[in-house]
Amino acid sequence: MKKSSLILLVFISWLHGAYAQTEIAKHRIAVFTPLFLDSAFDAANEYRYKKNEFPKFISPGLEFYEGVQLALDSLHKENAPLEVFIYDSKSTKEKLAQQLKKAEMDSVDLIITHCNSSEIKIFAEAGLRTNTPVINVNLPNDGGVTTNPFFVVLNPTLRTQCEGLYRHMQKYYALNPIVVFRKKGQMEDRIKSYFIDFAKNTKGAKLDLRFVELTDSFDVDDLKFYLDTANQTLCMVGTLDEHFGKRLVQHLAQLNKEDYPSSVMGMPTWDAIGFNRPEYKGIEIVYSTPFYNAKTDRVSQGISNYFNKVIYARPSDLVFRGYEVTWNFAKLLMKYGKNISSNLTSKQIKVFTDYDIQPVLNKQNLALDYYENKKLYFLKWQDGVIKGIY
Repeated sequence: MKKSSLILLVFISWLHGAYAQTEIAKHRIAVFTPLFLDSAFDAANEYRYKKNEFPKFISPGLEFYEGVQLALDSLHKENAPLEVFIYDSKSTKEKLAQQLKKAEMDSVDLIITHCNSSEIKIFAEAGLRTNTPVINVNLPNDGGVTTNPFFVVLNPTLRTQCEGLYRHMQKYYALNPIVVFRKKGQMEDRIKSYFIDFAKNTKGAKLDLRFVELTDSFDVDDLKFYLDTANQTLCMVGTLDEHFGKRLVQHLAQLNKEDYPSSVMGMPTWDAIGFNRPEYKGIEIVYSTPFYNAKTDRVSQGISNYFNKVIYARPSDLVFRGYEVTWNFAKLLMKYGKNISSNLTSKQIKVFTDYDIQPVLNKQNLALDYYENKKLYFLKWQDGVIKGIY
């Protein structure tokens, strides 16, 4: 069995609560994450898989939990008055609605969730029903939530990402020819509509975006027609399809060597792509991400050292996300108590990244629909190295 599965065994005891302290009033937090414990262990608590096998579908929820636990360890050392309940949102023994009912009966003050798209509205409605802030940590999706001042989208939505990309192009590429290469699809149409809508309402210089639809099998000759040998062309990738994006970057890198200069701007899904391969050499690649951590600060290095020495592995981004979110909102809860919902936009606490949590208003009636983190970082890759952060 891998080291990660051993960790899985260790934290089973956490499932009914952590750091319970009876001598002082405690702030209560419920953390929901997909641990898939019932899939990993049988009724006799025996591991279902081979000793050297660890299912990939368990990793994201476990990694997030590992970060949560490390943050709780740090808060416990400060004698933080917290009682934390960990729920396996993929439990086969209890449905999510039952778990949320338990959290309600325990009078939790805050809900932190690593969820999927089908669960967003369930969490949001539970938070609204009990006036409990719900922090949606991972999904860049509002789930159709409206009129809910207790729901926070921490990973910016696609609309916010597109607005940020447009502003970035206004600031740095306004004088460049700009071509938006896209494929056919509903999501691609939505991305296009976001750019067009924002162009209509922007107070800055309106960009002249040229939208070009390509097939999945496009080649360098299909791109060459839209490039200029005399000017640097900015090629925006108007799709979330990573394969399309990687193919485009490779072809543009080749054309760049043939005196068709260009830069490439990609979507937030590019955060998972490694651009240090030879086929990407020679071209500037820019994309946005809401969670950038250079891992040079003391806390990040401490987490990395812990993983290296104890788990013999490198912590994933979800580990850092779990740590940051837990620390940030636990601190806000301890400071503001029951008034935390009125202080969700506070910027007083920073761990690794900056949050810019703002109210999202309904365009029809100007009512508050939910809160969303609007902060975006822009990373620039060139020749396999990050050259700049904006």
